[in-house]
Amino acid sequence: MGAGTEVEHGIAELVQDPDRPRSWTLLLDGTAQSHVDLDDPEHLEFEYVRRIAHVADLAAPPAVPLRVLHLGGGAWTLARYLAATRPGSAQTVVELDAALAELVAHRLPGPDEGDGLRIVTAEARASLARFPAGAFDLVVLDVFAGARTPAQVTTAQFLQAVRRVLAPTGIHVANLGDGAPWPFLPGQIATAGAAFAELALIAAPDVLHGRRFGNLVLAGSDRGLPVPGLTRRAAADPFPARVLDDADTRALARGAAVVTDATAVPSPKPPAGLWGQ
Repeated sequence: MGAGTEVEHGIAELVQDPDRPRSWTLLLDGTAQSHVDLDDPEHLEFEYVRRIAHVADLAAPPAVPLRVLHLGGGAWTLARYLAATRPGSAQTVVELDAALAELVAHRLPGPDEGDGLRIVTAEARASLARFPAGAFDLVVLDVFAGARTPAQVTTAQFLQAVRRVLAPTGIHVANLGDGAPWPFLPGQIATAGAAFAELALIAAPDVLHGRRFGNLVLAGSDRGLPVPGLTRRAAADPFPARVLDDADTRALARGAAVVTDATAVPSPKPPAGLWGQ
């Protein structure tokens, strides 16, 4: 794409993967947003996306369609994966940047409405009001602005809106970025812990041990989460991850207060160069 394409909220660039000719990484203002393989939608390059996919894989028996809400579009990586692994799934992708969504649809064509995929242009939190109660089996939060999670999707009020659109046995899963001394994660665990009966956390061991900044996948539900299955899958990944059960996840809150609209701040800015920015 040369110097990139101006979209509504930055400069988007598609970088071809030299090892996979039909694979592309989407960058927004230099930050890697998504990786897609047009020939193999089940190939998940980014570690955190693979970990979210493990949650989706275990959310229902194999191949059973799911109703999924993706808050944050990128290049629709997980939506493509679920369209391939769970045909017939009804999926809605919410993307704030209409020009970015149009670029992805044009340059990286994937599932369309005939395959159960619907693209909605809206801000992630505000979009929740348009969906019926109990409309989704899985809600995935992967929203970043300038490589940071916006404050408005980190609060108890946001999770209250998520709970409304989740089915009673539904799962909410969020991609978070943080690292020692943990200015962000404890509050997110406290907030999710107040909203859901059970939590689980998936992350690389060196991130959990505070040796580097990285992605942490936080899942919450009112049903039992499939921790043993997640543990097996995460351990078998090319870059193995640890899975913490409800008790160990809640212990990481370290007495943090529940985050509210009055106290919320964006996630910390990652170190320069971490995600290609």
